[in-house]
Amino acid sequence: FVLFKTPNRVPELVKLLLESFNPHVRYASCMAVGIAMAGSGDAASIALLEPMLNDMTDFVRQGALLGTSLIYMQQGDHCNDKKIKAFREKLASLVSDKHQTTLTKMGAIMSTGIIDAGGRNCSFDLGSKNGFTKMTSAVGAALWLQHWYWFPMMHMFSLAITPTYTIGLNKDFKYPKGFEIQCNSKPSAFAYPKRLEEKKEEKKKRVETVALSTTAKNKARLARRKAKGDGDEKMEEEKPEVKEEPTKDETMAGDETIVAEEEKKPKKKREPEPLFHSLSNPCRITKAQAEFCEFVLEQRYRPIRVEEKPCGVILLTDSTPEEEEELGTVKPPSIESDDEADPPAAFEWAPPEEVSSANQIDEAKPSEE
Repeated sequence: FVLFKTPNRVPELVKLLLESFNPHVRYASCMAVGIAMAGSGDAASIALLEPMLNDMTDFVRQGALLGTSLIYMQQGDHCNDKKIKAFREKLASLVSDKHQTTLTKMGAIMSTGIIDAGGRNCSFDLGSKNGFTKMTSAVGAALWLQHWYWFPMMHMFSLAITPTYTIGLNKDFKYPKGFEIQCNSKPSAFAYPKRLEEKKEEKKKRVETVALSTTAKNKARLARRKAKGDGDEKMEEEKPEVKEEPTKDETMAGDETIVAEEEKKPKKKREPEPLFHSLSNPCRITKAQAEFCEFVLEQRYRPIRVEEKPCGVILLTDSTPEEEEELGTVKPPSIESDDEADPPAAFEWAPPEEVSSANQIDEAKPSEE
């Protein structure tokens, strides 16, 4: 919390504490690195937490999972040499593993939710984009870290996350759909990660045995002799099946046809990925992506403050107000909904002390009989 404005110093300070003999110190170090470097995808911080994933103490492994998931928030599949994909697979295996301890499995379940918090549209941030401390985020993070003592504190994590949206609004607080922001990076660098697909077990199909023509002729000959009623009861023994092996010429001809068919198939050429792309209004821009984004001043809509980073709410000016606009409105959340559950029936509640005292008074009263 003290060094959230200079997060790069935290891994250096707690590097030796990660090797402490006390498991509680190791757990706290994992959480400190995760909170400080949240959403950065820093490879050095991930390397510090990797040995802790196989620690002997279960709650240390839980802290390493939580810290790693915080660092990997809003990171694409290419982050850290594609190690994020292996980490996601590890989380899935830990959740389904019956032999894991309760604390480690709980850490894996929480990490699965943290790494994809808010539909991958939120980041863990204790400060605003202008550098001021956000008290709601700080309080939410402090309460969330106390879930050891009371498990409902886990829900306080939602106070510490911030949506990473970018929307440009005009004077009427409507967003023009023609406003765009240029991102000077490849589209895959900050794209949403692909969802993990469950591997389906392929059922082995039974292969039917192929009957040769010689065996079919022998069976037909035996059936004819039985029908004629010959005196000989002894049937001729079936001849052993002889597999006809293809000749060399046939195999060579078959190989040539396969090669010819493969050559006929057109090979799909991968088109080179563009070095920059445009983001529509509204869009998601992460903290790391904001360093590569800039405003296009040649378009119709321009921001009032050009020097700021394209994050959050941006007020725009229209250079050609006489032309028609294509605007969109932000729909506020509806209070009344059809999917809302009915309120519970009215009831009176009395504290346990008052109930017990009332029962004692009733027992102390003499019966009217």
